[in-house]
Amino acid sequence: MSAFAAPVADQALADRVVLVSGAQGGLGAAAAQACARAGATVVLLGRKPAKLNRVYDAAAKLGPEPVLYPLDLEGAAPDDYAELAQRIGDEFGRLDGVLHCAADFPGLTPLLQTDPAAFARAIHVNLTARWWLSQACLPLLAQAPDSALVFALDDPARVGRAYWGGYGLAQHSLTALIGMLHAELGNSPVRVAGLQPGPMRTALRGKAYVEENDREARDPGDYAAACVTLLAPAGAVHRGQVWHPLPERATP
Repeated sequence: MSAFAAPVADQALADRVVLVSGAQGGLGAAAAQACARAGATVVLLGRKPAKLNRVYDAAAKLGPEPVLYPLDLEGAAPDDYAELAQRIGDEFGRLDGVLHCAADFPGLTPLLQTDPAAFARAIHVNLTARWWLSQACLPLLAQAPDSALVFALDDPARVGRAYWGGYGLAQHSLTALIGMLHAELGNSPVRVAGLQPGPMRTALRGKAYVEENDREARDPGDYAAACVTLLAPAGAVHRGQVWHPLPERATP
């Protein structure tokens, strides 16, 4: 169902701690800044420290001081995610939301010509690593009276076509994971949801589309408010669903 995000209070995430993966760019960076503006303490998770530092500086001007946590999801093991969750628990005593924006897409390639390592990396970063991170954080999320586990998704109908490889397969699997987790956590304080934004001008999309001909794509910031909605109490109406929000003009 496509709809504009319901109006979200300026401090919809006040006093909340939110972890954003892939926070160094694209939707992750825009969402991290929107969450800070909404009052959250944001844990910035990503593999590129220089870019994370720029997001940190921007978010720090908008809300509570964020936290940097450089980590490469490709090489991280379950113990690394357990350590991350432990550190968040030790420092803040709570975790109220996880927003998965990290993604890996090597480019359009026929399956028969796909490098096995690139295929495995796409499956791992887009699916397995997201679950490992979620699994490590769920005990902490469950301690909050209201928390959210949100997965950013690509359009399964589009990326299920030829040449999308492991990335496309992982996106279909994520849709199933959301439904499975919702069924298992339906009676818990943890809300599980998916966010399927429209086409965005990101480095990932640039590997599949020529930017000057890509008139559909919007700025990732146009979907940042939807990220806040799903992480805030207002997101309860989308529990167990994959939400297709219409874009909103990004806040300057």
